Amino acid sequence: MNAIRPSRLATTDDLPALKALVEKAYRGDTARSGWTHEADLLEDERISAEDLAGVLADPAMRVLVMPTDGAGLLATVSITDLGATCAPDKGIAYLGMLGVDPEQQAGGVGRAMIAAAEALAVQDFGAHTMRMTVISRRVELIAYYLRRGYVDTGKTSPFPYASGAHLSMVVLEKPIGPQG
Repeated sequence: MNAIRPSRLATTDDLPALKALVEKAYRGDTARSGWTHEADLLEDERISAEDLAGVLADPAMRVLVMPTDGAGLLATVSITDLGATCAPDKGIAYLGMLGVDPEQQAGGVGRAMIAAAEALAVQDFGAHTMRMTVISRRVELIAYYLRRGYVDTGKTSPFPYASGAHLSMVVLEKPIGPQG
């Protein structure tokens, strides 16, 4: 198992490894070796290379990665400044695309990436709240986030893509920063 190492901001040079990690962590048979996958719920591509490049180019977003010992990536998470596009959401950041190599899950890497994402949201966006959405049928994953201090807001939202029209998302939030 890889030791937990510092994360860093992703660059365009990371795109191929980042795309491969996200697909491996979320979809297909490789994802099934971990416990946080969506492979039994969705079969499509998790994110296109073009969309991923757009995320990296967006000034209201950050993508953190944790490198492996070699040239690959062990983990990733994205952070979005929701207040940058919607005044009522000022001070709220969104945590998304948390992915850990399925063969390396359950070793504290996900917890480290969440902590790094929360710290970056405070530092770069002045966030006081971190929001996320989780597929409602992923009760074990929701429980994981509740153990990390997130709270179920009681709100839901539709799955954002047509391929998951049969799914809904649970909205979780956590206070972060000096008051969190």
